[in-house]
Amino acid sequence: MKDCELELQSMDGKCISARYFAPLSVARGSLIVVQEIFGVNAHIAQMCEQFSHLGFHVIAPRFFDRAGTDIQLDYSEAGIAEGRRIVSEIGFDNALRDVHAAAQHLRQYGAVGVVGYCWGGTVAFLTATRLGLPAVGYYGSRIPQFLHERPQAPVMLHFGEHDASLPASAVAQIQAECAPAQCHLYHAGHGFNRKGHAEFHAVSAELALHRTLNFLSGFMAS
Repeated sequence: MKDCELELQSMDGKCISARYFAPLSVARGSLIVVQEIFGVNAHIAQMCEQFSHLGFHVIAPRFFDRAGTDIQLDYSEAGIAEGRRIVSEIGFDNALRDVHAAAQHLRQYGAVGVVGYCWGGTVAFLTATRLGLPAVGYYGSRIPQFLHERPQAPVMLHFGEHDASLPASAVAQIQAECAPAQCHLYHAGHGFNRKGHAEFHAVSAELALHRTLNFLSGFMAS
């Protein structure tokens, strides 16, 4: 089966659902894909399918199950406001508990990494500082809140230089204080990897994916 639903139980006893995607080529490792503030929607499913085609076992935890069942939000102002409210309610600690549960499930397949987008980009960064998992974060605008935390695993971060939610000064601070994390800046805005969105930038998305795959191969090679 190409993909299916599964259940994860976190350390606090909370059970959430998740989407699992099996590798569609020679297996090269496992990834946890962390959603934006809109839930495990079509975009996140597309990212999971992309990585499964490239040979990864992939899990996308439904973090929003902590607030309701199968919550998916649109990209309207109302959807953004509701997404921000939900992630604030859930908090990063609970998100990391769910990432840990997903990692425990995936360890049967070997090395585990994390790739996160938007809110998930910050969650990905925190998986490296708190859980010791190699992580790739796309436009994680909340990362500056956590620059006092040191990565315990390799980190790669992607940012758009025209991202209104993350000024250039904040990106420069991240680059200065997160060494040896790899930081890349693109001629794009926030959400440049979200195909079909107004800020999607194909050249930047393709380059970021190339860099991400090279990064992942560095610790998943076997």
